[in-house]
Amino acid sequence: MIEVERLRRTFGSREVLRDISFEVPRGEVAGFLGRNGVGKTTTMRVLTTFLAPDPESGPVRVAGHDVRESPREVCRSIGYLPESMPIHPELRVEEYLRYRARLKGLSGALARGRIATVIEQCDLGSVSRRLLGLLSKGYRQRVGLADALLAEPPVLILDEPTSGLDPRQVAEVRQLIASLRESCTILLSSHVLGEVEQVCDRIIILDDGRVRISEGREGWTRRSERAGLLEVVLAGAPKGAAAALGRIPGVSAVEGVGDALQLRADRDVREAVFRLAVAEGWTLLGLTARPATLESLFLSVTGEEGG
Repeated sequence: MIEVERLRRTFGSREVLRDISFEVPRGEVAGFLGRNGVGKTTTMRVLTTFLAPDPESGPVRVAGHDVRESPREVCRSIGYLPESMPIHPELRVEEYLRYRARLKGLSGALARGRIATVIEQCDLGSVSRRLLGLLSKGYRQRVGLADALLAEPPVLILDEPTSGLDPRQVAEVRQLIASLRESCTILLSSHVLGEVEQVCDRIIILDDGRVRISEGREGWTRRSERAGLLEVVLAGAPKGAAAALGRIPGVSAVEGVGDALQLRADRDVREAVFRLAVAEGWTLLGLTARPATLESLFLSVTGEEGG
């Protein structure tokens, strides 16, 4: 449903996207992850036709339509929630949604029915007669989500959809996104990795303008397990301990954090660490496995271990 092949995008001499490729199959929710400034928003703007790919890019398709050859069809196929939703502060919520419905080609009973549905889905009933300019950021986000859902698009592209929401609202939006997977393909950008773990079927991690990981839940779960950390505390901080621990098979990195050494390994090395401590005469004060999470995977992929 979303297919990106060798997408490139430059701004002057700055190369923002470097031949990135990924796909999101029909009916999946994909988490689009990366640090600030790595190209996530640029990618979303290409997918939504706000920006054109560089001429040497490969095909970029949304709902079967190429963003360069059929931009109008792409626009008709997507609902887009940008990180900062543009609003008309002088309009009331219902007025704004009626205006947006007309722009999307909805009218009459169909428009009224869809407006009522999205107001209920996004819990906007209590503010439907309020001016947009007087709403909190959280409510504006929910109006933006309602707008994205109006025309029942087959593809949703959501940039930080829970930004500014309180915990109850966040939970409700997560539930809504999860329920939409039956009718929509969703690309979801978020810095809240716990949110991605809860609702996404696939993750795409972007770093330095390149896709580092693009795979389903089973694949990223296996990677997360390998990205876990083992914390080792030794009495007296014996000289050469970090180097010796780094030579244990399966250990890829050793880093000092406070009084501890943190080991990153692709297997369980606790027994090997214990045996090494006995052989070297070290006093082992602590040996703690830190739970493997999507966060640990993200940090390992983007080079922020221990950050």
